[in-house]
Amino acid sequence: MTGRLAGKVAIITGGGAGIGEAIAKKFAKEGAAVVVAGFAEDPVCEVAEEIIRTGGRAITFTGDLSNPQTAEACVQAALAEYQELHILVNNAGVFPATSTIDKYPTEAFEYMIKNNIYSNFMMTRAAIPHLQKTRGNIVSAGSEAGHMGEPQNTPYGGTKGFIHAFQKGVAVEQAKFGVRSNIVGPGPIDTAWTHKETGPMNAKMEKLTVQGVPMGRRGTTEEVANVYAFLASDEASYVTGAIYFVDGGVTVSKGPHGDEVPSDLAKEPIGVLPVEHTKDGNTEVRPQDAASMITD
Repeated sequence: MTGRLAGKVAIITGGGAGIGEAIAKKFAKEGAAVVVAGFAEDPVCEVAEEIIRTGGRAITFTGDLSNPQTAEACVQAALAEYQELHILVNNAGVFPATSTIDKYPTEAFEYMIKNNIYSNFMMTRAAIPHLQKTRGNIVSAGSEAGHMGEPQNTPYGGTKGFIHAFQKGVAVEQAKFGVRSNIVGPGPIDTAWTHKETGPMNAKMEKLTVQGVPMGRRGTTEEVANVYAFLASDEASYVTGAIYFVDGGVTVSKGPHGDEVPSDLAKEPIGVLPVEHTKDGNTEVRPQDAASMITD
């Protein structure tokens, strides 16, 4: 198969839905052999099967990538199948709750730190020795929320702000080894999760979101995947430490919600994920619920 990524091997985390699914399919179309990685088995298998049906190469990996052993196992799975690694796409992430800080649930914050920050760090650390061998690159999911203040979005934006700073540091540190690292910052994107969360309770928020985009619409997952493919390709060989915002102009305007969120939308947390208590007293999200909270 020919294309900009022909001969490359890529791991795409969070590859079972939304933007991650679009990235996996785009990379395969551009010639890459892909590892579709995610938390839930069925979604990643469906994506991989579709890639194979259309002539691409794909395997799957499922597990909690915030765990260092699991992250290492994911990289080793890629090497066992394809012998080398050229691209790591850190796309896995969650958006478990929307609320003002004074009402933000502790369990939602902890879950977000684990899945947005730990998984990015663990996968990056596990992949770098192998990316050095191929002079490969990393593309991570940031967000316009990590660049600017957004009402009811502060904890999520904080996790993405970490990724922006962390991967810029990776870009500088790894440049001497020929390894590039860049960030894609999606704005309001149309995904299945968006439609699920934008029910009657969130209708006003959805209207505000779209009104706050200068281009007047949500972006598509394919539009985001196109930018990932460019940054992962040799066409971006002199690009590192950059953040490419795919947001319809949000970051150069007042933002997706204007100056503030109306008070009637800020009374209670929206979209708080269900959790269960473990024997050691910690909280964790039930797997069947976690899969529905993947946003990137």
